[in-house]
Amino acid sequence: MEFVRNFPFLTIVFSLTCGVFCAVTRGKTAKRLCVCWLTLTFAMSLSVLIYTLRTDGSFIYRMGKWNAPWGNEIRVGPLEALMATAFSGVMVLSLSGGMSHIFADCEEGKVNIYFTMAALLTSSLFALIYTNDLFTAYVFVEINTIASCALVMLKSSGRTLVATTRYLIMSLLGSGLFLLGVVILYGITGELLMESIAEKVQDIFSTGEYSLPLTVVIGLMSVGLAVKSALFPFHSWLPDAHGSATASSSAILSGLVLKGYIIVLIKIFYRVFGLRVIVAERVSNFLFVYGILAMICGSVAALRQVDLKRMLAYSSIAQVGYIYVGLGMHSEAGMVAACVQILAHAITKPMLFCSAGGFMDVSGGQKSMAAITGAGRRDKLAGAAFTVGAMSMIGIPFFAGFATKLALAQGAVGSDKIRMTIALAAIVISTVLNAVYYVPVIFNIFSGTEGSEKAPRPKVGYVFAMGTFMVLNVAFGLFTQQITDVVRRGLQLFGM
Repeated sequence: MEFVRNFPFLTIVFSLTCGVFCAVTRGKTAKRLCVCWLTLTFAMSLSVLIYTLRTDGSFIYRMGKWNAPWGNEIRVGPLEALMATAFSGVMVLSLSGGMSHIFADCEEGKVNIYFTMAALLTSSLFALIYTNDLFTAYVFVEINTIASCALVMLKSSGRTLVATTRYLIMSLLGSGLFLLGVVILYGITGELLMESIAEKVQDIFSTGEYSLPLTVVIGLMSVGLAVKSALFPFHSWLPDAHGSATASSSAILSGLVLKGYIIVLIKIFYRVFGLRVIVAERVSNFLFVYGILAMICGSVAALRQVDLKRMLAYSSIAQVGYIYVGLGMHSEAGMVAACVQILAHAITKPMLFCSAGGFMDVSGGQKSMAAITGAGRRDKLAGAAFTVGAMSMIGIPFFAGFATKLALAQGAVGSDKIRMTIALAAIVISTVLNAVYYVPVIFNIFSGTEGSEKAPRPKVGYVFAMGTFMVLNVAFGLFTQQITDVVRRGLQLFGM
């Protein structure tokens, strides 16, 4: 076996090990350990991506000498490797882009805990991407939840405690529904490995035996993961969590955490139940309708905000809607659009939240629209990055967000007439609304005088993160076809 095949498992273990070391070291040492180790996992993930593209296939990695169901295993293909590479890279950039806020917002004795939680969160994301076992997925869903809540709570303020409590309650509700679905599914199939469950599910669907429990399972898992990924109308916890957290936490939550749960849902739909069962149970209709509502209602709510970070949080709700609309098209083109949106949003929204942190630095720590007037002139790097991110969210050509809207429109054209009409209309309305609330902010941050409060001397990590985010966004827009080809190739091996 080529040594590179060990890398997916090692990225999970290395991230967990990094968390252990960060927990017993001081703040600055923990920072160096976390950034260096997570950069190593990015390099390993990139190596796996190159390997899967060269071999044009996927592989199974078994942990220990026992085969499933007694042993555990992970599955790796181009799609999984692409997601792991993107997620690990964005994690490092998000930490670097908001590093000064981490040390300013967290108590001195808790800074190392922040990096411990970031490492554990990265490990859980890798596991959710790679796992081939349904119960293992649940375990790391819970690790993801705990680490995410900790990243919000570690900012020392009463508001973050209230926001974290709401976040935890909603997340536990979603986790409970998901676990109940796993238990019932295990009861009717006797399996936990995804391929083994899929075989039993197809038999159940063909014979009609246990059809009602199967419907209940699909509903429980769909709603549970929809709650955790903040699909409208289960989004009430998100604005407070994003609005009160430190810049890096907001970037990580929006760019990565929400997407991890959606990736689990995609795997369950297409590798456990299968497209035929999902369409027959009309789950795709549920996802499509609520995805459309999220696109419109999230944008309308963002339009009404006077707090920059809350505006970005509601924008994330709308962007999650794009993903669910793609899933609801129950076609390969729709799935491609959903995966492209996961990637595009992952490299765009963290840049916007880190830019918001830069504006706060030159606006007396305030984040209201009135307070950040002229902030883009005082912190030119943050202003440029926010402008690039905003144009991407609007869907201007040659930026990452345009790739999503184009892929979604192409997927809609391949759907039935009613679905196509609704989807295209929603894309147009959402695009207009995006422009209505992003363009005034761009004008606002570059208007007025520069003011007396100048930007602090930028840290090397901040400059690197913001510059890399901007380059990635433009590169994504320019090389959309190549990225889409990788996604499509991965989905064809994914069980589509």
